[in-house]
Amino acid sequence: MNIDFSILSATLLFLFVIDPFGNIPILLSAMKGVSQKRQSQIVLRDGLIGLAILVSFLFFGAEFLALLHLETESISIAGGVVLFVIALKMIFPSVIQADKHQPIEPFIVPISIPMLAGPSTLATLLVMVKSYPGDETGLLISVFAAWGISVLILALAPLLNRILKEKGLAALERLMGMLLLMMAVQMLVNGVRSLFTHTMASL
Repeated sequence: MNIDFSILSATLLFLFVIDPFGNIPILLSAMKGVSQKRQSQIVLRDGLIGLAILVSFLFFGAEFLALLHLETESISIAGGVVLFVIALKMIFPSVIQADKHQPIEPFIVPISIPMLAGPSTLATLLVMVKSYPGDETGLLISVFAAWGISVLILALAPLLNRILKEKGLAALERLMGMLLLMMAVQMLVNGVRSLFTHTMASL
């Protein structure tokens, strides 16, 4: 396993990108009118579907990148930019009007996609696969850990909403955004440094 790879860091990165605390208001809105027992069943069912999507990208992500002929440096820089934008949105969230037409019962959307296996999470996973070739086992552990924590938080959404209230959830989301912002900058720095090193070596 790559000595620079850290399961804890990867888990935190995936957890910050999934942003389960920020998804609680959306989940509660989508679950309106559904019994609390049924809510837990829906979160677990759609959570497993989301996990299947994440694991699929983990093991077939490298082939996808090879098909597009993407280099590690470009993936790292692009991933850093994407995470940077996500972090800014977490720190400075826009006001989104809730849809008045509530679905009877969510299925796959919005829990599996985009809450757990959204474009941001899948893009981050592709970056990690390309950045740490041969570390699939560690990445798999990180994905399972971040997924498990996220599903647990989503399952406890009604309780957390009563305890933390809207302001508490917003504060947690901004904190996660700040940490993600720092990780995004570090990813950008690593990509630029590696690109500069390879360019100088080729001269």
